[in-house]
Amino acid sequence: MNPRVEEKDLDQERYFKGWAKPGPRVPVQVESAPQVEEGESLDAISGYFRLFQLKAGHRFSTDDILTAWYGTTWCPTAARVLDLGSGIGTVGMIAAWRLQGARFVTVEAQDISVRLARKSAAYNDLLSRYEIRQGDFRDPGVVHPDEKFDLVLGSPPYFPLGTGVLGDHPQKIACRFEVRGDVSHYCETAAKHLGWGGLFACVFPMTPHEQLLRVEEGARAAGLTIVRRRPIVLREGEPPLLCLFGMVRSDHLPEGFRQKTWVEPDLIVRCKDGTIHPEYSAVKLAIGFPP
Repeated sequence: MNPRVEEKDLDQERYFKGWAKPGPRVPVQVESAPQVEEGESLDAISGYFRLFQLKAGHRFSTDDILTAWYGTTWCPTAARVLDLGSGIGTVGMIAAWRLQGARFVTVEAQDISVRLARKSAAYNDLLSRYEIRQGDFRDPGVVHPDEKFDLVLGSPPYFPLGTGVLGDHPQKIACRFEVRGDVSHYCETAAKHLGWGGLFACVFPMTPHEQLLRVEEGARAAGLTIVRRRPIVLREGEPPLLCLFGMVRSDHLPEGFRQKTWVEPDLIVRCKDGTIHPEYSAVKLAIGFPP
C-alpha cells in the first residue's frame, strides 16, 4: 500500500469533528477486532481508549469523568491506584489514560460490569498494568491489608435503598442505590489502603444538605480530612447538586491542618443556554474527550 495513503488515513483517524485525539493509538491488533455483542455499544472515553457498555444498562456519566479528572489532577504522580466499586471501568480507565505509568487495582461486585470492564481493558491494551478483581471491597481479602495506594478513587451510590424508584435494570440499581454499602464504607476502605500522603477522591451529592453531612461524617469516622472540595453546578444559575472531594488521612497531615477544608469555586457543566461551559470543555480535553 502507498505509504502516503496510510499516512493520510492515520491523519483522518486522529480527528473527530475537528478535535485532535491526544495520546498514543491503541495497537492495531487490539483495535482491529472489537467484539461488540448484542445489546452492547463501544464508546470513546479518553483519546483512543474506548469502553464497552450495555445499551440498556448503566452508562458512564459526568460523575465518572469528574471523579477521574479530580483525582488525577490533585495526585498527578500516583504510581499505584485503587478504584473502589469500579463498575464498567470508566473512572479507572480514564485515570489510566492520564497516569500512563501507574498500576491499577479495581474492585467491582457485579458480574456483568466486571465482564464489560475486562473487555475494555483488553481493547485498550491495559492488561499488563490493570488488575480487575471481582468482589465486595468490604470483604476480607478482596484488597489485602498490606496493599497501599497513592490514589484511591470512588463513585459511591448516592441513595439508600427505599428512597427512590429503583429503575428498570439491575446494573443501574447497584450504581445508584446502596445495595452493598454507602459512602462511609468507601471512606473507611480508602483510609485503610492509602499510602503515605495518598489522596482519596470521590463524588457525592451535596443537596439536600444531609447528603453533604453523610460524606463529612464518613470521612471523620474513617480518620480522613477533606482537604478540598469542589461543588458541581449542572446548569448555570442553579444550586450545586454534586460535589467532588479530595481526602487525606488526618494522621498524615500537620495537626493544625486537620479538619480544615478549602472549598473551591463552583464548576459549571452547562451554561444557561444549554451549551457546554468553557471550563467543563477544558476538563473534557484534559481527560482526552471531545469538548
